[in-house]
Amino acid sequence: MNDTAAPQSEAEVLARGLAILTERLPPGWTTRPTPVPASRDSGVDSIVELASPDGTTTWLLIEAKRVVDSRDVASISELLHNYLSDIPDQLRIRVVIARYLSPPVRERLADHGLSYIDATGNIRLTASKPGLFLSDHGADRDPWRGPGRPRGTLKGTPAHKIVRALLDFDRQWSMRHLIETAEVSTGAAYRVVDFLADEDLIQKDEARIVASDWRRLLRRWSRDYEFVGSNRTTRWIAARGIDRLLRRAVESPTEYAVTGTTAAAEWAPYAPARAAMIYTSEATMAADLWDLRPADAGANVILAEPESNAVFARSRPSASGGYQIAAPTQVAVDLMTGPGRNPSEAEELVEWMVRNERAWRE
Repeated sequence: MNDTAAPQSEAEVLARGLAILTERLPPGWTTRPTPVPASRDSGVDSIVELASPDGTTTWLLIEAKRVVDSRDVASISELLHNYLSDIPDQLRIRVVIARYLSPPVRERLADHGLSYIDATGNIRLTASKPGLFLSDHGADRDPWRGPGRPRGTLKGTPAHKIVRALLDFDRQWSMRHLIETAEVSTGAAYRVVDFLADEDLIQKDEARIVASDWRRLLRRWSRDYEFVGSNRTTRWIAARGIDRLLRRAVESPTEYAVTGTTAAAEWAPYAPARAAMIYTSEATMAADLWDLRPADAGANVILAEPESNAVFARSRPSASGGYQIAAPTQVAVDLMTGPGRNPSEAEELVEWMVRNERAWRE
């Protein structure tokens, strides 16, 4: 629990942020508030002159807010970009100060070239002239969030189903059509969609829902979903090798979908698979059918009984062996949070998906 009281107003947020900046600056650097021109009717909250030890100066154009969501970032960026446009870009730093900035919001701010400070101590400030890079880490959770309705996440079955639908289909959705396709309840759908809109991961109005940046949505989902952590996994040994296991899987009646390195090789081969990652509804039954032995160590097979049957959605037979492989979006998210070389394999797969979007996105 943070013992420091939460700043209650934008003025308090601004004062706290500037105090944190002053504490973090290297020796010899100084700040000096300057008057905000009264003629600027869409102005910023503060202008601060930042000076290096050799006297070189730049301007901090600051927007202070109690709360910043991902969907706010684009408009803040535009406001700060247009303000004092007569000053060259290299002589001004656009800064957002808030009570708390979540990791996705901080990432979004950095993507827009914005510096930021929050009252928990998260700070990232970059300047080209004078040269400065200032970074420090504060909280990754809002220490002042009350016990009311918790902030949403992309954990759980409804989120899994909706995200997979938004990723797998390139279309403009009505809420009704999205609910029918994802097969989730109306209440759950609205909660997930509202969270996605708050995070600026979808574009939403009264008539349509669109996920135009599927890569960003996929990466955000990977923060809340992982192959091992989100499913019941068990480890096994395929004594006669992965290839024989896959041949037996083709002949078995159980529902399954291969994911991980083995599945990714269908589209973006990276390196030979050292282990198989497989979703199956009945791990014990599948292990018996596929002649697997339980393993405490040395396992080369991980079976996952899925939290959501969405892992099987839009799976398909492998062209190379006929065994069922999960959809590219599912394989990519499983690799993103996997061990060893898995994240690198995920990047290779995502690059293939970018180049071949029409081949996998319906």
